[in-house]
This record gives sequence, structure tokens and C-alpha cells, in this order.
Amino acid sequence: MRGRHGGRTGTSMVAGNRSRQWNRHRSVLNEERQISKSFAPLGDSRAHIALHGGRMMVHNGLLNWLLDSDPAIRWQVLRDLTDASADEVAVERAKVVRQGWGARLLALQGDDGQWAGGTHFPAATSETKGQPWTVTSFSLKLLRDFGVDPSDDRVRRAVALVREKSRWEYDGSAFFDGEVEPCINGLATAVGAYFGENVRGIVERLLLDQLEDGGWNCDTEIGSTRASFNSTIAVLEGLLEYERAVGGAAPVRASRGRAHDYLLDRHLMHRLSTGQIPNEKWLQFSYPTRWHYDVLRALEYFRCARVDPDQRWTEAIELVQSKRTADGRWLLENTHPGAVHFELEKGDGRPSRWNTLRALRVLDWYRSCRTGST
Repeated sequence: MRGRHGGRTGTSMVAGNRSRQWNRHRSVLNEERQISKSFAPLGDSRAHIALHGGRMMVHNGLLNWLLDSDPAIRWQVLRDLTDASADEVAVERAKVVRQGWGARLLALQGDDGQWAGGTHFPAATSETKGQPWTVTSFSLKLLRDFGVDPSDDRVRRAVALVREKSRWEYDGSAFFDGEVEPCINGLATAVGAYFGENVRGIVERLLLDQLEDGGWNCDTEIGSTRASFNSTIAVLEGLLEYERAVGGAAPVRASRGRAHDYLLDRHLMHRLSTGQIPNEKWLQFSYPTRWHYDVLRALEYFRCARVDPDQRWTEAIELVQSKRTADGRWLLENTHPGAVHFELEKGDGRPSRWNTLRALRVLDWYRSCRTGST
């Protein structure tokens, strides 16, 4: 490993010898969206979620808390957790580039097309502990996470600057031509496809880089033959975004299928050989995830990919359910240290709107899988 990515070690990361058993919308809702009166007692987390009209519905208090936030969260809450119309969702989404985090992040791009003066490394060193998350690659990833509209003129201008001026530090290649490491190329594919760029060349390389066990590892270029959870989830996100953009090519679908089995055979958290959990931090839910793997990130991928029900993710779903607090929220955990443009949450151990949104929609997807509803 060349250490270019802030301590990336893939599945070689170990958190001691502990193992685990294999077997564990700001508007007021319309009356028709009200949760039925059959709630569990106040204080029980189940009181904040119920089924209504065949889908999971969220209690007013929890929903209004989620909506009392940045447009980047609000539009996704409206889309994923309410019966808001497509027009309502679109109006809220359009605010992301004009208000709040999305507008702030776009404004931080330099005339050189870069954020922090670099593609994957900032122009100036930071005294902040950890990896700098202010560079172009992770800034584009965050804009994608926010769901900025790729067709918006401000976004198009920003992406055009990246296309014209941003070059990977490793070998001077253009941003959307990719790099050599699968984890970086997974990120470049995801953001490139999302923003309408031609990333076919990166995809072709990723297909060639897939390892025999079905995953990817950033250390392949120096001889690694075993996949990494960190690299594999990054590549899967990229390939899925590419399929959404250009259509489902058979080789890409097949490649993703093999990688699905790589993660699912390990129940999204275990070693295949021993059943141990190589990294206990995979059980903690961070946001932004940066390049790091965790179980919620994996489940979010499978939700987006609309994967058919599979018993091998049951333990991961149980983990998500177990982390719901008494008031129906999820906490922020394991924030990855490093310089940031601005904070999105109040810190670890506090209620997280991002994690609550992500967990709720994962559970709704899981319920839909089990019941066959859409």
C-alpha cells in the first residue's frame, strides 16, 4: 500500500480479536398521512414508525425534525419517507444548489476547477488530524450525496471546470479518465456518471480489476489478490451509477452480481474464513462515509440497486434496528477525522438526521422486499 489515501487498509484493518456470532418531509402532514393510533407506548422507538397504506410512515414529530434541516436532506426525506408529489420533491431539490450546504460547497470551487487546490490531495497541508476531505474528489462525492441536479447550470459549469482542469496527482490523467486504484476509480465513476460525464474507460478498467473472490482492492497494483470491503463498496456504487446513466450492460451487471455475493457471503460484516468481524468500526454508522465501508453504507447500496430479498443481509438489518434510539432516531458514529469545508452534523453520539434518513429508508426497503410491495 502506498498510503496515498489516508490510512486505507481495506480488510487488513483489524479491531482486536473480538468476534460476533453469525446468527444477529417543514410542512404538516395531511390527515391521510397521519399515523394510525396503534402506536407502542411513548418512549418506545416503535411509536415513531408505523405502516400506513402499504408503506412505512414516520411520526409527525420525527418527520418534522428531519424536515427542519438543509434542502439536501429535506428533498430526500420528501421523496423517500412521505407521499409528497414529484413536483413537491423537485421544488425542494432545486433549492440544494441555491441554499445551504450545496450552494456553499459549489461556491468553494476555485477558478482552477479544484476544491482546496487539488484533485485528491489539497494544495496546502492541513494541521487537522486525519485525511483532508476538502479536495475535488470528495467534494464532488458530497455534491452527489446532496443530490444536486446535474442539469442545473451552476452544476454544469462546476463539472465542466473539473473536466477541463482537474488532473489526478498520481499520473496527470484527466479526472474523468480515472486513476489506477479501484477505490478511487469507483468514486470517479460514481460522480462522473451522476454528472453525465463519459466514464466508460474507467468502467472497462474496473471490470478487468475485479478479483477472483468477486471484489476489488486498491492494493491490486502492488499484488493484493484479496478484495477489500472499502474498495468493493466504492466500485459497486460507481458501477450502479454508470448503469443508471447508460443502461444495464450485461458485463457490468454480471460484475456487480459477483461483488454482491462477495459482500453477502460475508453477511456484510464478517470474514468468510473465521466469521470474525475484521473491523468493529464497520458496525458504526458514519456520515459522510468518505472512502470508508460500514454496514449502513452497504445496505444503502443494496436498497438503491433494488436487490432481491436475501437472508444473508438479515444480521445487518438487525444491527440497524438495534441502533434506533427510544425517540426513533439514529446517532452519528465514527466521524472520519480530517479537514472539512463545514460541519454537517453536531458530532458523534448525537442524533443524526443523515443517519436517521438513511436507516429509515433502508428499513422501508427491507419491509418492501419482505412483503413484495413497491
